[in-house]
Amino acid sequence: MLDLPAHLPKRLALLALALFFVAAGINHFANPDFYVAMMPPYLPAHLGLVYLSGVFEVMGGVAVLVPAARAAAGWGLVVLLIAVFPANLHMALNPDLFPDLSPAALYIRLPFQALFIAWAYWATRPDRVALGFEGAAA
Repeated sequence: MLDLPAHLPKRLALLALALFFVAAGINHFANPDFYVAMMPPYLPAHLGLVYLSGVFEVMGGVAVLVPAARAAAGWGLVVLLIAVFPANLHMALNPDLFPDLSPAALYIRLPFQALFIAWAYWATRPDRVALGFEGAAA
C-alpha cells in the first residue's frame, strides 16, 4: 500500500506528479523525434540524451510514490527539470525551427519550468502534520 501524504492537496499533487513524469518519460520512447528536435546543437548524442531523460523521468515518477525514496526522487526531478531547461530555451530562441508552435507559446512555457520545479519540490517534502507540526500548514 502506498504511504501518501495525509494532506489532500499534497496527496493529489504527488499522484499527479507521478503520472505526469511517467507519461512524459514513456513519451520520450514513443515520440523521440519530437524531443530530439528540441535539443540544442551544442549537446552531443541527441537520441541517447532523449532516452536517458525519458528513463530518469519514468524512474522519478515511480520513485516519488515510494516513501523511502520520495525526497531523493523529488530532488532528482528538480535537477532533471533544471537540466532540460536549455532545450526549452533553445526552442524559444529559435522559433523558426518549431513552426508548429507559436513563438509566444515557446516563451510562455519557460516560466512554467519554475512552476514544475516548485511542484516537484513541494509534493515530495514530508507532510508537516506527520512530523508533529499539527498547527502548521502542510
